Amino acid sequence: MGGAALSGALWLGLLWAGAGTGAGGGCSERCCEGRDAACVSSGWREDGGYGSCYCDGGCRRAGDCCHDHGQACPALPCVVGEWSHWSGCAEQCKPNLRLRRRYIQQEPKNGGEPCPALEEKAGCLEYLTHQGQDCGHEHVPAFITTSEYGKERKRRAASSAWSSDKEEAGSFAFPGCFLLLVNCPELGIGVMANLRMDAFERKCYCVEFKTESLSHYCALENRPYARWMQYLREGHTVCVACQPPAMNTDTHRCSGDGHNADGGKILRWEAVGNSRCQGTWKKIRQLEQCSCPLVHSFIFT
Repeated sequence: MGGAALSGALWLGLLWAGAGTGAGGGCSERCCEGRDAACVSSGWREDGGYGSCYCDGGCRRAGDCCHDHGQACPALPCVVGEWSHWSGCAEQCKPNLRLRRRYIQQEPKNGGEPCPALEEKAGCLEYLTHQGQDCGHEHVPAFITTSEYGKERKRRAASSAWSSDKEEAGSFAFPGCFLLLVNCPELGIGVMANLRMDAFERKCYCVEFKTESLSHYCALENRPYARWMQYLREGHTVCVACQPPAMNTDTHRCSGDGHNADGGKILRWEAVGNSRCQGTWKKIRQLEQCSCPLVHSFIFT
């Protein structure tokens, strides 16, 4: 009996030694992506057992990795680049979507963190055709989106302005507002020559509304750049800014702003990017600047 026990202990010791040197199997130069039943070896497992073990990307979840899997096949997470700038609207003259993308710089390996979303979409509305003709003000309800879209409009305008003529004919700024005058896609090529001087002096304005009703689809919205819809609530006061190019060049007003509507009139609104998120509100007053919290601040689109 003593000899048999000694032989068994010696055999286990040799197996353990072999596992440390690679003679007993393992994952050296044997790493596989995903769950791969053919990526099998023999030796000690990470859980302390001995026998068949795996070197694929799914072994950690299955709990059957070879003892050296973590060292031989380190998990590498997905790495993505920065977001691109937002694109223009997919179509002019009606509510649509804009998008931005980012690209994979390193694919995940050996069960590393998977890649996040590579594309995001958000609502938008362009008011000019590619030929510079006004077309978007025919919409009856107030189309709204997050105030962050106003910042993106301003960035796009600044990037397309003539840098050499910035002082003479770039953009005229007002608190919380901007005007696009030269070489701007939002106004169209050649539009500036047809504008009167009083058009340059237009200021944006803000309209306060009290929400009366809204569909349940607003609260269900969970896309990253559409989550602003979740903050719409019945009975809350919201601020909606009117800015170029949503501001009509003739009337100097935004469609759906409730102009000349008394406080008791029910007006309709719709969230750009999710046509099912819509509702009604009543106009409270018009102001020069908005003062609502950010989550209750929007712009006419």
